[in-house]
Amino acid sequence: MTSPSCGRFISVEGIDGAGKSTHLVWLTDYFLKKGISLVQSREPGGTDLGEKLRALLLNDAMSLETEALLMFASRAEHLAQVIEPALSRGDWVLCDRFSDATYAYQCGGRGLDKAKFSALEQWVQLRNGRLLEPDLTLIFDVPLEVSQARMADSRVLDRFESEQQDFHARVRAAYLERAEQNPQRIRVINANRSLAEIQSELAEIFADYE
Repeated sequence: MTSPSCGRFISVEGIDGAGKSTHLVWLTDYFLKKGISLVQSREPGGTDLGEKLRALLLNDAMSLETEALLMFASRAEHLAQVIEPALSRGDWVLCDRFSDATYAYQCGGRGLDKAKFSALEQWVQLRNGRLLEPDLTLIFDVPLEVSQARMADSRVLDRFESEQQDFHARVRAAYLERAEQNPQRIRVINANRSLAEIQSELAEIFADYE
């Protein structure tokens, strides 16, 4: 794997019920065993302010535009306070969701104008003429019926998780669209398999970094 002095930004994505949290635990353990200096974070959230915004976003009803603006407000703080400093130190960042989630949930799920998303993405993430985005994004993908069944057995659902099935179908479609648009950065992982099979694929992916 790349020398620990060279920071990498890895994001993990997927529709609710795709098993993302389980895979994040495995990835964290994998990186730490490799001797990587790792910063773990999440969106929305990742900072004191971001966590306050997260609570609002997951629980309080609001307009679509307000929702998108708060997502990017949390991201701006997250970049300034956590992600950029970590990468500058040479740490790796493993983030539970980033801007691909905003594209999937707000554009795909809610119907946010993609031009508005792009304008916000450019405003918040542009650094020295280059968009600051993950070096690698893993989208854990499962059929909608699988994710719905998993959520039916889960804890109390937040306002995104409790949306109707057609919302989650649009989110999944937007994730796959985003992956098609960014094949060099985004890897779609078939998460409707055994943990052993998925973890074997992940190990192969990160072997390319060695």
